[in-house]
Amino acid sequence: MPQVESISAPASNGPPPQDAWHAEFQRLLPLWESLHDSTKVIIPISISRVNQFDAARLDVEMSAMLKEQLVKVFSLMKPGLLFQYEPELDAFLEFLIWRFSIWVDKPTPGNALMNLRYRDERAAPITGKEVRTGLEGLGLSVSQKIFYCISFIGGQYVWSRLQSFSAFRRWGDSEQRPLARRAWGLLQNAEGLYRAASFFNLLLFLYAGRYKTIVERILKARLVYGSPNMNRAVSFEYMNRQLVWNEFSEMLLLLLPLLNSSSVKKFLLPFSKDKSAGPSGDEADCPICRSSPSIAFVALPCQHRYCYYCLRTRCSATSSYRCTRCNEVVVAIQRQGSI
Repeated sequence: MPQVESISAPASNGPPPQDAWHAEFQRLLPLWESLHDSTKVIIPISISRVNQFDAARLDVEMSAMLKEQLVKVFSLMKPGLLFQYEPELDAFLEFLIWRFSIWVDKPTPGNALMNLRYRDERAAPITGKEVRTGLEGLGLSVSQKIFYCISFIGGQYVWSRLQSFSAFRRWGDSEQRPLARRAWGLLQNAEGLYRAASFFNLLLFLYAGRYKTIVERILKARLVYGSPNMNRAVSFEYMNRQLVWNEFSEMLLLLLPLLNSSSVKKFLLPFSKDKSAGPSGDEADCPICRSSPSIAFVALPCQHRYCYYCLRTRCSATSSYRCTRCNEVVVAIQRQGSI
């Protein structure tokens, strides 16, 4: 039996079938393609939320600057002439910005400073040989641009006109007709729904980092970086420094009135540079204003000399004023030389 097994063992390790290599190739081909073709891997991109908010803020500031310059043109005309046409003026300026930026496939001023541009997310390539950084993709289509203008610019204009007209007609008053009160209620409900939708969209934007407004989410217009190798053109170092100094100055304005000037001067007096002169050299001067008194008064009971105005205001401000020189409580004041 052992001899039979040793003879039959080589017979079981014979040559493989003719189609074994083809079957193995077909089995390993999908794995090889998935490892070889790296263009099928989706490249994740993350756009800074701060940049998108800053771009929107810069666009608002740019529109305000243009409005200020336009108002100066009509500064010599009748006062209040542009007030009744303010919604039309805002819509005109927003239309100009849209016409020379989004309509011609260029970023808005704020987006250009933040290195951002709009991309049609519906037609953006996800995988393929043309995808290198994940920022590729065409701009907005013509229909998206027109709907953006109608919804963003036209919507703001219509809403501001409705608000001003309803406030002028006093639709919310109880004495108005039922139709006017009903229209006022519909406006309030529509505003509440829009604010709720905007808040929900804000939460989604903070979570995913795309579509900061409802209009962008409806149009699938996403902000992406215009150039992957360029930083934003606005630096906030000066602004941060200015904010720090503003907060520091406000803190000083809050704390300085609470400090006692005489106590602070007494505390700093030992560290002054003119200690060698000694207090005897300044006995003739008022210790508060450091000048020779024109009407000299003395504090009782310490008999130190002061100006009348300086000593009178300090004693009126506090009932327990202490002498600046000896730190003794002043109980009365007396003109120098009088009995």
